[in-house]
Amino acid sequence: MNTEVYEFHEGRLPLLVSIPHLGTEIPDDVRGQLTDVAGAVADTDWHLDRLYDFARSAGASVLGAKISRYVIDLNRPSTGESLYPGQTTTGLCPTETFRGESLYRNGAGPSEADKAQRLERYWQPYHAKLRAELARLTRIHGRVLLWEAHSIASILPRLFEGKLPDLNLGTHSGLSCDPRIIDAVTASLAGQPFTWVHNGRFKGGFITREYGRPERGVHAIQLEMCQSTYMSETAPFEYRPELAAKVKPVVQGMLDAALGALRRLQQ
Repeated sequence: MNTEVYEFHEGRLPLLVSIPHLGTEIPDDVRGQLTDVAGAVADTDWHLDRLYDFARSAGASVLGAKISRYVIDLNRPSTGESLYPGQTTTGLCPTETFRGESLYRNGAGPSEADKAQRLERYWQPYHAKLRAELARLTRIHGRVLLWEAHSIASILPRLFEGKLPDLNLGTHSGLSCDPRIIDAVTASLAGQPFTWVHNGRFKGGFITREYGRPERGVHAIQLEMCQSTYMSETAPFEYRPELAAKVKPVVQGMLDAALGALRRLQQ
């Protein structure tokens, strides 16, 4: 299915992979407001549809954004409040890049009318589809896994100190997922070469926090990967198959472990 907002593949497993920052498209009415810096869409979660192609092939549902996060961030609450109070982060309609570069020619950002229009046109359809697919999968399977797929440059001094761990798992401080599922995921990381942390700098964005409801059968985990594990972090942000070949089995192992734990909860 293709829309202006997202691409969607319906699967058969109790698994929905959501990629809300995959999009690179900027509509003309927004592009005219933006600086040349914005045109590079550098803060995109590049190539995650390719990295997670194994999940789609195995039978997962996959929902990927087409609209750039510079237009509106689908992983922020519609009301715009910060998910990390006191820490530097970007908002619902960002006005700066992760590195602090201005995105708007006027320096002020979109008007309130612009924000409302973007919420209606882009944010709401993505979340409507997300809710509908979670409801469909829950009806079929009883319990489902929502895997929030993200990636980020490994060194961003404005957002965090030093180099980020390679794999950053977030479960809203344990609230979005049954502990037996995340324990199975972290156990799968034993012996692999990548550094990792659970509920470190990234504890899960709005989607993980809003939709992860174990009591309702929806278990949400966010994985924020360092882009250095599978691609070039500088323009033109190329996918590097030789790197991806090393990390993809690790990611697949985490998903397999999570689904195995989910099946055990069903029994």
